[in-house]
Amino acid sequence: MEALRNNVLDCALVFEGGGYRAAYTCAFANVLLEQGIYFDYVCGLSAGASNSVNYLSRDRKRVREAFMTDGVAKGLVGLRSLLRGRGYFDADSLYEGALRDGTLVFDWDTFSANPARLRIQAFERDTGRTVRFGREDMTDPMRMIDLVRASSTLPGMMKPIEVDGRVLMDGGLGTGAGIPLCMAEDDGFERFVFVATRPRGYRKKEPGARDNQMFKAVARDYPYLRKALLTRWERYNAALDHVEELERDGRALVIYPDEMPVENATVSPRRLNAAYEAGHAQYLREVLFGSADGGPQPDDPDQGTGYITLG
Repeated sequence: MEALRNNVLDCALVFEGGGYRAAYTCAFANVLLEQGIYFDYVCGLSAGASNSVNYLSRDRKRVREAFMTDGVAKGLVGLRSLLRGRGYFDADSLYEGALRDGTLVFDWDTFSANPARLRIQAFERDTGRTVRFGREDMTDPMRMIDLVRASSTLPGMMKPIEVDGRVLMDGGLGTGAGIPLCMAEDDGFERFVFVATRPRGYRKKEPGARDNQMFKAVARDYPYLRKALLTRWERYNAALDHVEELERDGRALVIYPDEMPVENATVSPRRLNAAYEAGHAQYLREVLFGSADGGPQPDDPDQGTGYITLG
């Protein structure tokens, strides 16, 4: 397959994580694909890592199905999975298993032909270091899905995975505390489209005594993990303050959900489907084109020339 072409070259596309809140925000990736808008740099962590690789594969079906629970994920999430001892999310089956048995196909050829740069990150449990990965680290489909899974491994909710001798966990525990825009900044970008999974004005609250006890129980004998959990709220809020500063300076377009009808652990197929439809309607109507009838038509000769303008 010949190399693909991208048409947004000087602006980073950044996907926040948030577990199954990405059922709403993955619709933004599909709106971009539907309208022929292809970013040349994409980064994300946790669920945002899945959004990033799926968007670069240009497979609209996978973009959506990765966050639905009425298909591949049926029986692999929630209490049924927990009671089988596989965690609230059966990561073995949802990631490697679904790729291996073909129940959730990944278009590796298109992904490989896409010249866009890619960054995702994970948190090294035993050292507290933030570990970042790019396309050069994804040498085959199974390696790619292992790295995406590592970036998405919620403590206490999913079975941790060891990569290259290191136990890696959710990238939101590391630098940026869940706001991955720092990856694009470190790679030299000055303009950003940031896809948030919380409404405008959201801030995390300081964890109470019950939360602190839960964090300590989850972290057990891992002091770096415990510290990351206990301090995440402050670091996340500081990172959001920075995003808003960039927005005021005209350097960031922040795509907030009008509402967020699901949580990170929501597994109801009906609610997740509704979240996707709500997200798709919002992004198409209000964010990209201003109305439900806006945007290029299939026979529009200018389709794919880019519609996002910053500054």
